[in-house]
Amino acid sequence: MTTSVAPAAQLPTTSIPSLLSMLPNDKYRGAVVEDLQLPPAFSLPSNESISRAIELAYDRDFSHIPVLNNNRRPLGYIDVPALKIKWEAGTADPSDSVTKYMTKFRRRASQPYSLITPATPLAELEEFLKDNIFALVTDNDRKFVLAVATPSDLQTFVTRRGI
Repeated sequence: MTTSVAPAAQLPTTSIPSLLSMLPNDKYRGAVVEDLQLPPAFSLPSNESISRAIELAYDRDFSHIPVLNNNRRPLGYIDVPALKIKWEAGTADPSDSVTKYMTKFRRRASQPYSLITPATPLAELEEFLKDNIFALVTDNDRKFVLAVATPSDLQTFVTRRGI
């Protein structure tokens, strides 16, 4: 009985740089959300007053702040500049709860959450941010908001890396 051995596949004799040029362009070079080095998230409890929310937002230079329920689950977010306009116009009482003015996150089976974690590739985050003004970075179980990522965070990363 004779057995035949299939010949080994031959690799092209192309150089490594030309092989790399055939790969899709990944301007983030495999980086993930953790590589953005985002500051820890700042969020508000749902019962916080808008006067306190505006004060805290300006102290920390945030324009959007997540609002969490008692179990630390995200309910929505406050658009601080829009809220400040309402407050200055007298249409928002400083003692009102932030829940009265927050934008609620849409929770529907037809529109599932996109899970953004520290291990999410930046290319995936960029795709998410095409349709959203920011992303909440959470743990895998979505129990804790770890950070908030924005398009400017991606731009800063690209600029810092010289990509």
